[in-house]
Amino acid sequence: LRKEAWSVSELVQAIVIMAHFHALSSFVFGCGIKNEPDHHGGFTYRPHSPTENSNDSDYTSDSSSDSNSEPEVGIEILMERMKKLKESQEEEPTEEERRKRFEKVEFQSAELTKPGKKPSPKAEIIKYVQDEEFCYIDFTKRGCTEEAPTFRANEYSWDDHGFSIANRLYSEIGNLLDEKFSMAYNLTYYTMGEVIDVDTSAFRRAIWYYIHCLYGIMHDDYDYGQVNQLLERNLKQYIKTVTCYPERLTKKDYDNVMKEFKHSEKVHVNLMLLEARLQGELLYALRGVMQYMT
Repeated sequence: LRKEAWSVSELVQAIVIMAHFHALSSFVFGCGIKNEPDHHGGFTYRPHSPTENSNDSDYTSDSSSDSNSEPEVGIEILMERMKKLKESQEEEPTEEERRKRFEKVEFQSAELTKPGKKPSPKAEIIKYVQDEEFCYIDFTKRGCTEEAPTFRANEYSWDDHGFSIANRLYSEIGNLLDEKFSMAYNLTYYTMGEVIDVDTSAFRRAIWYYIHCLYGIMHDDYDYGQVNQLLERNLKQYIKTVTCYPERLTKKDYDNVMKEFKHSEKVHVNLMLLEARLQGELLYALRGVMQYMT
């Protein structure tokens, strides 16, 4: 930072604002929110009109073919799997086994098909865009000989590092962010669809850590084998689309996932996508700020 440029505190404030904007895009598109009717391309998931331009047809077209979709196992089977995990007496996996399971989930996420065609920025936005092709890129691919870059949460975590540096450089923002993360992560009505008195903690944890996995963040104390046990391919595809390509989400994507869940529960999942993505982005940014300062 040059002397006449921003201070580090101002930079952190800008980072927090931009990270919120990025993460909110996932929540907005994930919940099907679009512009008001008097704006171009406006309103929520309305039927496509033949008179609309190709940009809107890109948005409403299917993002994945029916051949890639798989039938959901349903809430009852998901609850059985969560119960087995809770009652499991298996030994804790070794550090090496945890790493292999993380890499397996990472490889599988890279193999999920990229949804639809990327819509072109609107005329009022394009003048601010320097690179129209800029987008999310998978951290690894199966068969790749190069070691994938991995952000180890045990070396730089929100609780031990991000929280304190955020509070230090942007007064009280760490407390506010921490409350948001905790609320989204722990929020539960103990229901799944019409079933009550359900402990959903394992399911919520799998979603949170899977989102971080999409961004190359590994939590050494988590068994990533649970991700494959609790999150089906269709749900993983939805999470990846909302988190990495939110502008390509379609109504069909929303309707074809978590079919037995209530809409309020789907919104809760989208809240977790928002906050987990926000936390992941801040971890990278705040680590960079810390490295600059040391």
